[in-house]
Amino acid sequence: MKMKNHTPDYFLDITAEVCPMTFVKARLQIEKMNEGKFLQIQLRGEEALKNVPSSLSELGHRIVTCNRERPDSDIYTLLVEKKC
Repeated sequence: MKMKNHTPDYFLDITAEVCPMTFVKARLQIEKMNEGKFLQIQLRGEEALKNVPSSLSELGHRIVTCNRERPDSDIYTLLVEKKC
């Protein structure tokens, strides 16, 4: 099955933030977007990696991908589709 290539409509870098501001900034950005648009989020650390995707999912948004930038890095890229 071939996956669609989703090009992000918006980009948010929260690598300098710590929880709970990581989620707050992600939520504020996604609230500005129209349904069906994609947000690419760059985040740092295990706490943000755990909290941001799970919190956005609980709000009804779809986590499309979550990837580590490099094997030796603690920076991750998250792609989220606004669903509601």
